[in-house]
Formats: sequence, C-alpha cells, structure tokens
Amino acid sequence: MTRLADPSRGVVGGVDTHKEAHVIAVIDEVGHILGTAEFATTLAGHKRALRWLRDHGEVLRVGIEGTGSYGSGLARYLSDQGVTIVEVDRPNRRVRRRRGKSDPVDAEAAARAALSGEAMGCPKAQSGKVEMIRALRVARRSAVKARTQAANQIHALVSTAPDGLRAELRRLPTKALVERASRFRVAGLSTPAEATKLALAELARRHIALTSEIERLECHLKTLVADVAPSLVAHYGISTDTAGALLVAAGDNPQRLGSDRAFAALCGVSPVECSSGQLQRHRVNRGGNREANSALWRIVLVRMAGDPRTREYVDKKRREGRSTKEAIRCLKRYVAREVYCELMRVPELTTLHQ
Repeated sequence: MTRLADPSRGVVGGVDTHKEAHVIAVIDEVGHILGTAEFATTLAGHKRALRWLRDHGEVLRVGIEGTGSYGSGLARYLSDQGVTIVEVDRPNRRVRRRRGKSDPVDAEAAARAALSGEAMGCPKAQSGKVEMIRALRVARRSAVKARTQAANQIHALVSTAPDGLRAELRRLPTKALVERASRFRVAGLSTPAEATKLALAELARRHIALTSEIERLECHLKTLVADVAPSLVAHYGISTDTAGALLVAAGDNPQRLGSDRAFAALCGVSPVECSSGQLQRHRVNRGGNREANSALWRIVLVRMAGDPRTREYVDKKRREGRSTKEAIRCLKRYVAREVYCELMRVPELTTLHQ
C-alpha cells in the first residue's frame, strides 16, 4: 500500500549497507513502513538518499549498519547534513530465522532498532587525526604480517636446503640470515642449490623492503600519536603502538562513549555478570575491540616488570588468594579508566565533534 508523503511527520531511516549500493527503509514514529529504496554508494547517491528520506517527513534519526566499513561514507555525509546517526548491529539470528534474510528486511530492522532505542550507539567521526592513525596502522599491520611470513619462509627454505648451503646458514639469526641471503647472486638455475639461493635472495630483499616500509610508517605514527595525545604516551608503559590502538578504539570523538565503563566494555575489560540463584559471580569479557584489549595487556605487563606500584598491587592480590591472571584483569580495567580520563582531557578529541 502506498502512503502519501507528509512533511510534518517524523520519520526514521534504516540502512543495510553494501559495497556498491545501500538499501534504505523509512518508517514513521509508530513503526509503519513507508517505503524502501536502493541508492548508489557515491556522493550523488548519498544526496538522492537524503532527499528521498526527507520527502517522507522530518528525519529524526537514521540507523546505519556498518558505519565503520561500507556505511562510513553515507554516515559522514548525513552527519555533515545535520542528521542524527545511530550505529546498528546486524539483526540477530532469531529474527532472521523468523522473518528471513533480504536487504529490505535488514534495512527495516535497522530502522526499527533506531526507532525503539535498541540502537543508541554514536558512530566514530572518522574525520580527524585518529582516522589517519587508523589508516596507517592498517598498512603497518599488513607489512608486519608479510615480513613475518617472509622470515618464516626463509627459515623453512634453509631447513630443506642442500647440505652445504644449510650448514652455512642454519646457525644464523634472522637479521644476519637476511643480510647474507640478500647478497646471493645466481648466474644460472642448473641445480637445486642455485634455485634455493635465488629464492632466499628474493625473500631476503622482500624482508628488507618491508622493514623499511614498517620503519617509515612507524615514524609517521609516532608523530601523529604524539601530536594527538602527547600526555597519553608520557604515561609509564604506554608506547606509540599501544596508544595508537587505544586511540583508534575510542575514535576521533571519544565523548560518544559517555563514561570509562563504556570504554572498558569497548576494550573487553569490563567484567560480565553471570549470576544465577544464590551464586553471585562475574566472568571474563570475551568481546570488545581485541586490539585495544591486547594493548592494555601489554601496558600492564610492562608496568608489572618495572613499576613499583603495580608490583605492590599484584603482591597484594596474591596475598588475598587471587591468581596473577586475576590481578592482570583488574589492572587492565584500571588502565582503561586511566586512558579514558586522559583522552577526555585532549582538547582536539573533545571539542572537534561536539
């Protein structure tokens, strides 16, 4: 049934995002579906989508699935146009089993989640220096992974190389092995030893090139992190890498989280209650941003090795009958609070997107 447009009424949109096209559904304030349509993931498509939404009435908010990936461009455009954006999780399996799976169904589910208040998360702004840090960290992570793969392949080739070549190289550490192999020159390919030398030389040069790439990226990251949050990296145990991971988790607008409890949950260090009946207990949080969780874990380990206050805390927990793992979990939660409070004192992060 086609409904007449009424500019005076409030409407809520929902978006199921894809790489080439977004499917958008619009509902009114009482949940009646007003229409669905598909729009290209281009600037022109974003403009047409906003006009189409406003044709149905005053846009109260729009729920977007995947604001950090395929929906990032649409979310930025709508936010710049003054539209309130909420981040929507994908529909749960129970709903999909009952109603089926299609793009219009998912878009409608996103709209209903935004209307009911089930979806309340504010997406990351992705428009400042933290987004620059995120992009460089993506490149660095892939370079580190490729370098590790190259090193493993070099060692594997040495292990299966002909006897003379294996005896020459097997005792060398990775750095010396790469330097030696990169100087290999092969005139022809007539024996397995010559083919192995050529393969080792190519892998070693790839390893060296990736090392140079990683060093360049780390230099840029160090400058950006120090520029965004110099007081954060000044804390004991927080390096450029761990600070970058925590900044990316919080985003360019960390005030969207609301409290240190929300930041701890985002990092997967908030205890999850699992009480039942007379049993009152908590379990470990297995969710959240695992890179941020790993960064907090590394900060705690560094402090346990060299910070007297952290050592005293761990000793106290052990005297209380707690294990070292339990002490580390508590410390990660404390560090998350410390990091969040520090981020909220950074003017560039707290005033840019208010």
